[in-house]
Amino acid sequence: MLKDFYDKHKNFSFRTLSDYYLSPGIRCKFDLLKENINTKRIFSHGIDLGSSGNSILSFLDNIKHKSFFDIADLPLNQYKNNNVCYPICGDLNNLPYRDGTFDFISALDVLEHIKNDRLAVSEISRILKKNGIVVITVPHRMKYYTNQDRIIGHYRRYEINQIISIFNKFNLINLRIFGVYGRLMIIADIQSTNPKKIEDNLINLRNKYESNTLFRKLWNIIVGILSKFMKIDAKYQSNNRIRNMGLIFIKK
Repeated sequence: MLKDFYDKHKNFSFRTLSDYYLSPGIRCKFDLLKENINTKRIFSHGIDLGSSGNSILSFLDNIKHKSFFDIADLPLNQYKNNNVCYPICGDLNNLPYRDGTFDFISALDVLEHIKNDRLAVSEISRILKKNGIVVITVPHRMKYYTNQDRIIGHYRRYEINQIISIFNKFNLINLRIFGVYGRLMIIADIQSTNPKKIEDNLINLRNKYESNTLFRKLWNIIVGILSKFMKIDAKYQSNNRIRNMGLIFIKK
């Protein structure tokens, strides 16, 4: 089951907000999202679906009330002691919210993990208010589907027209498309040759970052430089070469 996979996958389950500073890829993605989301608009209620422990909502100041939703229990623990956050564990295909609850929804690298993605999009549309905003990221182009996709539970990658068509069926109209990861993310294909070793290395990196002040300062510099290269790579590649796309929709 998908829930079992994420409950037991240490790298996903142990993610925290510090991963923004640990991972060039996460910093690149979040920075590009912040550049493309309208931060001048104030949202009343926002939810991050598939939030894990490092939610984009924690980096957005224009959302008054924030909710977090994930299929795994462990990543949600860090939100439970915060009086202004509302974490819930559950199934995205059966969301426990009333119609029109939210005016901002994010679902980053989520839909590719869901077998019935159309049902998931219908649920997203159901809980979104009219004129509300949905922000998603998805892996791009099936021709780039690799063993790494299979290992981390991807049913598919998406073509741009395909994902827009699915959302249009549920009154969600595309406002913006932008690249998130370019060709530099080919490193993920290399990582898939030894996933257990990579997972252990990431856990060790996280522990060292949190416990060693000098290493943390050095790593912050490295991540800052690498994430800038990744942003340039994502911004200036043709769509055909983009490995991960960001899309923003509005409900009509």
